[in-house]
Amino acid sequence: MARRGTAATLLRAACPDVREEVEMDPSGPAGPAAPADPVALLRSRSYVQLLVLAALVGIPISAAAYGFLVLVSALQRWLFRELPVALGLAVAPLWWPIPLLLIGGLLVALAIRHLPGHGGHSPVDGFHAGGAPTPRELPGVVAAALATLAFGAALGPEAPLIALGGGLGVCAVRLARRDPPAQAAAVLAAAGSFASISALFGSPLPAAFLLMEASGIGGTMLGLVLVPGLLAAGIGSLIFLGLGSLTGLGAFSLAIPGLPALTSPTVAGFGWAVAFGVAAAFIGTGIHRLALVLRARVERRLLLLTPVAGLVVAGCAVLYTAVTGKGWSDVLFSGQDQLGPLIGNHAGYPVGALLLLLACKGLAYAVSLSSFRGGPVFPAMFIGAAGGIAASHLPGLSLVAGVAIGIGGMSVAMLRLPLTSVLLPSLLLGSDGLAAMPLVIVAVVVAHVVTARLTPPAPAAPAGEPATEDEPAEQGATGRPARRPVPGPQSASS
Repeated sequence: MARRGTAATLLRAACPDVREEVEMDPSGPAGPAAPADPVALLRSRSYVQLLVLAALVGIPISAAAYGFLVLVSALQRWLFRELPVALGLAVAPLWWPIPLLLIGGLLVALAIRHLPGHGGHSPVDGFHAGGAPTPRELPGVVAAALATLAFGAALGPEAPLIALGGGLGVCAVRLARRDPPAQAAAVLAAAGSFASISALFGSPLPAAFLLMEASGIGGTMLGLVLVPGLLAAGIGSLIFLGLGSLTGLGAFSLAIPGLPALTSPTVAGFGWAVAFGVAAAFIGTGIHRLALVLRARVERRLLLLTPVAGLVVAGCAVLYTAVTGKGWSDVLFSGQDQLGPLIGNHAGYPVGALLLLLACKGLAYAVSLSSFRGGPVFPAMFIGAAGGIAASHLPGLSLVAGVAIGIGGMSVAMLRLPLTSVLLPSLLLGSDGLAAMPLVIVAVVVAHVVTARLTPPAPAAPAGEPATEDEPAEQGATGRPARRPVPGPQSASS
């Protein structure tokens, strides 16, 4: 992840008229120190120009992100609802997801193998500081994401949106200037990512938390580097709201109304928060390790095994539907649109159905992480919510408290972002989420610590090749480690 020295380099490149103010002091055991006077950067004319540019870039990027989400929703509706009727079927048969995910897996494999950029980052690597896709790589990223999301793999749109916003930010900078400084382009790429994901969670605040925590920037330069992104996120939210009203399609919101009120947390609730944090760490670690093992095998025979992975995901959905009578959508897709119905209709889900849902969704999630291209956030939230509903049948744990600690624990186990994971339950539960915040904090902290203990340490870099935070090793399409230049702290996992 990027450190303070990189943050200063970003701003120095973006604001050249204050170059003298950010000369670094190379002395000190930890390398470059923070700039001498970051306030001078904030007062500079170039920094104001950077903010204006970030706001302007946020407008078209937010519109493009809204269009991407609308396109994904329309494709899902057409493939799973309208196409069976067009083919003369009264309703989609039980086996309908099988051919769709077979085709989707093949399309993803072709995008990864033959298009520049290998379809973006593998989602099993999670969110990390990495480079935005170049204009040449952007079509491959979008194609792989559309084939993943539209055909029903259990991944979310957040990582493709981050990559889309970052890539369009780079394009905008290159259109404005033929040879822009690489680090200045990185600042605008980060602003583009903020703008593209700003309203996906129903508020720019969680998007800001997600990107700031994943980028790893700290110290006095945090605000200076990320303020352009926050501005772009605010503009993006306004654009999302405006387009939702103009098109009649509405805005995106995760809030679930009509939940029972949550009283003050109890001692029993804190005990269940600890237990759920431990359980979430083991479940999340198991999903992640299975995804890593499967990815190593899929990448050796990409065109053959990615469609097979799609068949496994479809098989999980068909099995769940055949046994419980519930819809495939509980297992397929990201879970973003299914969270509300799952929690709102919790009385219609017996414990046995919830346990089978956890098993099928967890396996589909692991397989999708290993082979497809998308984001890891919403499936983790959905699994946590389902586990919380099942646990709410235990004595001393209410429905809202169970859902809150479930979402927080599973999110941090999969994302390794504790602050974001504490915030996510409040998006769904509103004031109840705030009341459950003490329980969520306990569950998140326990899950985060236990997950760290269960995760083996990263291997040391070979002698003479020290590992760098700015250039993380990636897995190429063939499974071999590869490196690519990283222009700045752009969090993207597409």
